[in-house]
Amino acid sequence: MLVFTPLEQFQIIAVCAFRLGAFDFSISNATLIILIGLFGLVITFYVLCAEDANLFFVPSRIQHFFELIFETILTMLVDSVGLRAQKYFPFILCIFLFVLVANVIGLVPCSFTITSHLIVTFALSLGVFTGINVICFKEHGFQTLSLFLPSGSSLGLAFLLVPIEFVSYIFRPLSLAVRLFANMMAGHTLLKVIAGFSWSMLLSAGLIFCFHFLPLIILVILTGLELCVACIQAYVFTILSCIYLNDALNLH
Repeated sequence: MLVFTPLEQFQIIAVCAFRLGAFDFSISNATLIILIGLFGLVITFYVLCAEDANLFFVPSRIQHFFELIFETILTMLVDSVGLRAQKYFPFILCIFLFVLVANVIGLVPCSFTITSHLIVTFALSLGVFTGINVICFKEHGFQTLSLFLPSGSSLGLAFLLVPIEFVSYIFRPLSLAVRLFANMMAGHTLLKVIAGFSWSMLLSAGLIFCFHFLPLIILVILTGLELCVACIQAYVFTILSCIYLNDALNLH
């Protein structure tokens, strides 16, 4: 399908329309990508955790790749929160892998980047934020309210600091969502602009046609850069989740 504007690549299209009264249960391109990502993760974990999994003392390349991911996330979690947070390792690992897979799938031609939509990233960050608050309340009960009052503050400052800390706290999921959404959308928009510029030069005649390879070289470089951004944003999303988890467990 011909794309006329850089933002058209983010359009949600119904692949299979289905409505039931006032409710819309249509399957869109965003739904398909989410299902593909989740299905891929489930299959990966099933293969790695199966009793007859072909895991070796001297790991193969694929095994070494997953061991590197597991070790990186576990180290990040322990460094950010402490040893007591190891039981939350599956939770943090799933967050990282889902965001990473969603970001990387968006770089595949004719695919769709679900993390370029604020509603998706906000739903994900809100789910993480809600889960962390449930953990915090389960661990500390009503002492959770001490998050909004820094230790050592006087009673006079409390009337000023508590509203500020509370607003800052409830905006955490929004800032987490906007950071991921803005980076992914900006990068893919830039890629489409460069690709459209190269295509326009290719269709031109004369001297302009001879230099159409220049934006193609830039496009290849930007694609590699965007792949790095996709991995970095998954890492940033995860490490911020670890920081929020640390605040919930240690009431910092």
